[in-house]
Amino acid sequence: MHIAPESRTEIVRPHRMFGMFEIAVLLKGINGMVELVGGMLALFVPLRTVNQVVLWLTASQIEDDPNDWLANTLIHAAEKLSMGAKLYASFYLLAHGCVKIFLVYSLWREKIWAFPAALSLMGLLVCYSLYRYTHTHATALLVFGAIDLVIMWFIWREYLIRQRTIRKSSPA
Repeated sequence: MHIAPESRTEIVRPHRMFGMFEIAVLLKGINGMVELVGGMLALFVPLRTVNQVVLWLTASQIEDDPNDWLANTLIHAAEKLSMGAKLYASFYLLAHGCVKIFLVYSLWREKIWAFPAALSLMGLLVCYSLYRYTHTHATALLVFGAIDLVIMWFIWREYLIRQRTIRKSSPA
């Protein structure tokens, strides 16, 4: 990562922590791209095809164990999927993916406004994940929320370092 032209001062930070910030932002960018692809698939793949793919993926497991919880849950979810839910999922994934990629790009370009914006949006997503958890009890929501909190800590730490550097370099 390079120093943005606006800051022109050397930013002093422990190298190990700065590397963790870069990795965290990179992971968020990859996550955003996966969400974009998933949103496009959800938008353009017909419901019938989703059902067929789920049946194909779970066929061998159902043959081995007709009571397999995961396979049966996937089949049941695919059968219950409505057009409205499919459109909501595609919109949700596309919006999340675009916002994450934009924020990651802005963080990598070292735009100072992107740090609080990323923290605010990620905080809202963590709150929404906790809200959804109360309805679904999906443990994955808690895991992803915890990962987001760790990434938020790296962003916050990097933001504080940048703020100190800006204060030191500005005339008193």
